[in-house]
Amino acid sequence: MGSPEGRFHFAIDRGGTFTDVFAQCPGGHVRVLKLLSEDPANYADAPTEGIRRILEQEGGMLLPRDRPLDTSRIASIRMGTTVATNALLERRGERVALLVTRGFRDLLHVGTQAREDLFDLAVPMPEVLYEDVLEVDERVVLYRGEPGSGAPVKGPTGDLLELQQPVDLGGLRAKLEGLLSRGIRSLAVVLMHSYYVSVGRPAGAPDVSRYAGEFEHLLEASTAGVTLQAPHLDINTVAAGGGSRLFFRSGLFVVGPESAGAHPGPACYRKGGPVTVTDANLVLGRLLPASFPCIFGPGEDQPLSPEASRKALEAVATEVNSFLTNGPCPASPLSLEEVAMGFVRVANEAMCRPIRALTQARGHDPSAHVLACFGGAGGQHACAIARALGMDTVHIHRHSGLLSALGLALADVVHEAQEPCSLPYAPETFVQLDQRLSRLEEQCVDTLLAQGFPRSQISTESFLHLRYQGTDCALMVSAHQHPATAHSPRAGDFGAAFVERYMREFGFIIPERPVVVDDVRVRGTGRSGLRLEDVPKAQSGPPRVDKMTQCYFEGGYQETPVYLLGELCSGHKLQGPCLIIDSNSTILVEPGCQAEVTETGDIRISVGAEAPSTVGAQLDPIHLSIFSHRFMSIAEQMGRILQRTAISTNIKERLYFSCALFGPDGGLVSNAPHIPVHLGAMQETVQFQIQHLGADLHPGDVLLSNHPSAGGSHLPDLTVITPVFWPGQTRPVFYVASRGHHADIGGITPGSMPPHSTTLQQEGAVFLSFKLVQGGVFQEDAVTEALRAPGKIPGCSGTRNLHDNLSDLRAQVAANQKGIQLVGELIGQYGLDVVQAYMGHIQANAELAVRDMLRAFGSSRQARGLPLEVSAEDHMDDGSPIRLRVQINLSQGSAVFDFSGTGPEVFGNLNAPRAITLSALIYCLRCLVGRDIPLNQGCLAPVRVVIPRGSILDPTPEAAVVGGNVLTSQRVVDVILGAFGACAASQGCMNNVTLGNAHMGYYETVAGGAGAGPGWHGRSGVHSHMTNTRITDPEILESRYPVIVRRFELRLGSGGRGRFRGGDGVIRELLFRERALLSVLTERRAFQPYGLHGGEPGARGLNLLIRKDGRTVNLGGKTSVPVFPGDVFCLHTPGGGGYGDPEDPVPPSGSPQHIPAFLERGSVYEYRRAQEAV
Repeated sequence: MGSPEGRFHFAIDRGGTFTDVFAQCPGGHVRVLKLLSEDPANYADAPTEGIRRILEQEGGMLLPRDRPLDTSRIASIRMGTTVATNALLERRGERVALLVTRGFRDLLHVGTQAREDLFDLAVPMPEVLYEDVLEVDERVVLYRGEPGSGAPVKGPTGDLLELQQPVDLGGLRAKLEGLLSRGIRSLAVVLMHSYYVSVGRPAGAPDVSRYAGEFEHLLEASTAGVTLQAPHLDINTVAAGGGSRLFFRSGLFVVGPESAGAHPGPACYRKGGPVTVTDANLVLGRLLPASFPCIFGPGEDQPLSPEASRKALEAVATEVNSFLTNGPCPASPLSLEEVAMGFVRVANEAMCRPIRALTQARGHDPSAHVLACFGGAGGQHACAIARALGMDTVHIHRHSGLLSALGLALADVVHEAQEPCSLPYAPETFVQLDQRLSRLEEQCVDTLLAQGFPRSQISTESFLHLRYQGTDCALMVSAHQHPATAHSPRAGDFGAAFVERYMREFGFIIPERPVVVDDVRVRGTGRSGLRLEDVPKAQSGPPRVDKMTQCYFEGGYQETPVYLLGELCSGHKLQGPCLIIDSNSTILVEPGCQAEVTETGDIRISVGAEAPSTVGAQLDPIHLSIFSHRFMSIAEQMGRILQRTAISTNIKERLYFSCALFGPDGGLVSNAPHIPVHLGAMQETVQFQIQHLGADLHPGDVLLSNHPSAGGSHLPDLTVITPVFWPGQTRPVFYVASRGHHADIGGITPGSMPPHSTTLQQEGAVFLSFKLVQGGVFQEDAVTEALRAPGKIPGCSGTRNLHDNLSDLRAQVAANQKGIQLVGELIGQYGLDVVQAYMGHIQANAELAVRDMLRAFGSSRQARGLPLEVSAEDHMDDGSPIRLRVQINLSQGSAVFDFSGTGPEVFGNLNAPRAITLSALIYCLRCLVGRDIPLNQGCLAPVRVVIPRGSILDPTPEAAVVGGNVLTSQRVVDVILGAFGACAASQGCMNNVTLGNAHMGYYETVAGGAGAGPGWHGRSGVHSHMTNTRITDPEILESRYPVIVRRFELRLGSGGRGRFRGGDGVIRELLFRERALLSVLTERRAFQPYGLHGGEPGARGLNLLIRKDGRTVNLGGKTSVPVFPGDVFCLHTPGGGGYGDPEDPVPPSGSPQHIPAFLERGSVYEYRRAQEAV
């Protein structure tokens, strides 16, 4: 698409608040324009108005708004809009019905079964997009050649299929006509395994992205709660932009994620909005109201209001100074500017975290990058962020304030074609792969030709979606840097590209494993042909200072010159501090930095070293927030290294692990990402090792432990601990640790999760305090012997997957080493005394938040004339009671959690180590606090926990515990939340199902109903409390294991009745195609999930085995049973309890008040979602 002479090219970005218009005019010069997206008093449509104004300005003639525009002068219009995202958010799209295979009507409601927010008891989940469901009687399965199966049909992927039930088209047509008669004209079709016969495959703020010669893409992401499979750039949205709200909570400066939104916007917009980052920058003098148009206030005719910003920020400053003067560490009050500066620094650190995740955590050095900024506010934070990341250069495009519109103008048009494939990547399939790629390339070229691109402006790139056989970690690779060889397809050496990228991403390869092609894909690109030609003239003198102003930096106000971007010439150099402004953006060049105008008119800033500042050990709320981010970043980056370097499915793909940082006393400092059953548990493990080893801990030592009496949860969770030594210190100054779930460590059943174990030795290899690395040497022989040791016990086996065990243990050691490196960098920057002091401060901050919650709970009860002691009791299905009495000390904000009266250790595996109860308690305290707080040792400081020794919650060292981790933990949570009256009981079970034989093994946990609470109905078909595992996609499950998923839908009516009803459980049916051993480890099959305040209990769960001959057997809650081809396992999971009297008036319908928040996007967000759903 060339640039026809004499015509305009428009690119328009229509946002929620502003619409940006970029126009390349005849002759090549550029006009830009920013206007309100909504201004009904002046115009009906912002994009049309922008085009009209530019045509009017360029033509020198009046173009009335009430007349159509002459489009003959317009060559092209490109427009980006948030309309589609807003439609998803508000569910305002076209009316749609879901057409789905019978038995799966609720599949999209259940989704992955994982909840979005681990600690929100209301479990808010986006509603589905469809309004009706039509189940279709049809079924296609993969052909396995069982006796009695029909003739196979070969699909386009090469797989053999069996058509078990064809579609009754006549009957279906009548039902579809019924939908059409109701006005439903859009249909979503989801038929099992339809991807084998058509295209498709099952699914396994500030913006930050990384560019290193090629764009990084994501193939799947979530927007407004909807998972979309479409290739797009990996752009990560950070909840710390100009509209992010500012809070002071329990001594901590907090920025976002709540947003002021487009309306009312920040306080300075004069519409009664909250205080935001924009207001902080305005108070600091970094934004000049005179450079903004007068479009604010109710009449949209006033300038920005610094007075409104100061007033809103003064309210927060009052909270800050009240805490400083009356808090646990009295300090001098802060000025308004110091408070504003503190919030800006915290916002900057929040923006640094995802950049570190995109660089350091993936093996890249952030200091080797250039920071490119865009947007109206990006330039205000660029120098500070670059300094914090060690970057020495910032690049800001001359149209950075309109970069989205400019990007639309310059962007190429891309068309992608993709189809599934099930071929090995091997010489015998290369011809087929080339044929498929050629066919897709032809499709892409034809499509772009039809859009008006000449063939000379069209290019194509081929991709193969490759993975090692037996793994789920597929990489979409291009061969553009790997030309074809005699041993590759003609399209390129994809095998070499895959191995190179796998090594770069994960640090190892698996050369003995075959490589499988999941998909073939071609990207066709039509180049726009547009180029910017408006370049500034060369300098002919020094730059003109437009005015002088006062800007606040560390240390106080400084005289700051202001330059107009439009007046600057190439070669001009500007010393910081200074401001560079135009009508669309403000760039802050900080002291010690120098800006230079490039030949193309962009701004390149050389970032100088920050003036040394002294950070003392005394509590500073600003540095407290910064250290909170830094401590969490250490744990997060350890997790990314562990995921990159591990080999097992559990750790690499399911992300079943946690990493954490601990103080010299073993107290938890930061734990990320969050797996509820791991919360706080590792602290007990680290402290046991400190006490057990004493002085026998030296540099180069790494410890391994999993024993329940040493702080372990259950044996498959192996914890690797590394002490952090520092020169001049004889004892470790910190500890780092990683806990990963290993798929097998021996025992009486594959998977080391036996439902009927009665001793710890039956559950696998045991490590009390084992030196995995000694003197820097990995003890492979010794750990191998220990992992094989269970095989010496009658009826048991040693580990069944030694290779993965050893590989994952090495990955855990590598993750800890990364933690040591990052701790060392932090100490090097601030000093050991300061870092350890802020470790204590951050723990004290969590303690303060919990004390505030306990005081508020006690005060509420006292105001209603209720005692300060609460209690609750529930039972395991074998009758074992879990009893709790909580005594609140109102003056201290403390509590005693007394589990006296809890039943004794059981002859079975429901015994829960003490660490499990502490994890459940931390989880509950965080839920009750109701907002983000640091999850560390401080959470338990206001609490004294009494657990009787020898009870089911603190068993003897020889007791079996595998069920305590996955089942008893849930009952402990129900009892704690019941005592506080927070919500009714959720399903109280993880519904553990294991299937295996000599050549395969499969494990899953299944969702149920969530408990209702004050103001909300319980969510149906979701995991609750101490687990959040994702369910395997049914098509993937059937393609890899000898089962057919016959049914997976909500168990209607299983939630307890109440003013607010409990969530429903699910029904899941698996038909077996091979002989195997089925094991179930479940609860709530005898005792129902309780209702609260008059609400009725949820339904009990039920485990049924339907034999091929029709005989139905109740399996009970815990058993292992052989199953045969044709048998069906039918799982009915429990519902959640109801809340409030069912006879009370039903609450009015409608959504609860929505607090705007930034929509997170990108690979960092998707990784965290996956990590919190394991």
